[in-house]
Amino acid sequence: MVQKCQIAGGKAVFFGILLMTVVFFAANAGAEEQQAEEEAVASGKPEVKSDVDPYEGFNRAMFEFNDYLDDYVAKPISDAYLWAAPSFLKTGVTNFFSNLKDISVILNDHMQGKFEQGAEDTGRLLANSSLGLLGFVDVATDLGLKKHEEDFGQTLAVWGVPQGSYLVLPILGPTTARGLPGGVVDAAANPSFYVGMPVQLVSMLNTRANAEGALKFINEAAIDPYVFTREAYLQNQQHLISDGKISATVNVLPLEDEIFDDEDAGKTTKPNSAGKSVQPAANNGSSTLNKSLDSAVTALDQASVSLQETDQKLEKLKKARSRKARKSK
Repeated sequence: MVQKCQIAGGKAVFFGILLMTVVFFAANAGAEEQQAEEEAVASGKPEVKSDVDPYEGFNRAMFEFNDYLDDYVAKPISDAYLWAAPSFLKTGVTNFFSNLKDISVILNDHMQGKFEQGAEDTGRLLANSSLGLLGFVDVATDLGLKKHEEDFGQTLAVWGVPQGSYLVLPILGPTTARGLPGGVVDAAANPSFYVGMPVQLVSMLNTRANAEGALKFINEAAIDPYVFTREAYLQNQQHLISDGKISATVNVLPLEDEIFDDEDAGKTTKPNSAGKSVQPAANNGSSTLNKSLDSAVTALDQASVSLQETDQKLEKLKKARSRKARKSK
């Protein structure tokens, strides 16, 4: 009984500190946003808020809070995990949690009317859960069963639910108004949610470790990490909703269109830019820490895929700028 009381007291202190920290960042965001609006009005040039991101002041504060939490909590633990864990163990843990997520994928396949894909994903789940030793070995891919990404946020988009505003929440990270209920349903469909917080923490640690390269890329290459992350997240969601028919890349430099215009002068077409169609997004959200952790895992997974694709686009852009510089000489 005493031990349970101590655990409960520790949790209360943790949530209390977390709440006070979030309130502090949110209060600072509100003050800065109000000051910026007053300065804009005084200068006669009031700022126009983005339709997709009307709460940018609050979102930036939460982005800063999550970044602070990552620097001092998640990253040190993740670095230790990457250093200590052998490769086969890290691969096995990744496969295990990916296999659990396939349960939610199968449910959303059928809710979206993708019955053939649902049958394929069911076969994938059965193969990995049996021959793959509860999912630690990905035998389904070797059998030709492709991995799919479906969640309830995407299902809501297929059903016609509008995206709503972009939001950045503490611990959860990026989501949208449509993504909040989607995250709750996906968390409820994942068996790890019912096991408890330790399994959720291991899942989040594993995903954070897998996203190390993408997060490092943001910090080193992005002019504005907040905008970069927002555009990568929203476009990746659009990419998933459209089943890959819309490219999930980010316009990483403001001069990109100008560079490609010079390179492709006289052509009738030019590369697609991130300014086009950044509509739906769906991901995670919940009202409890367990649901939050599960949703954060999904967000990191999706951001990692999008940012890796963006890395390729950045390399192409650098080559284009280099060619332009040589021609100007």
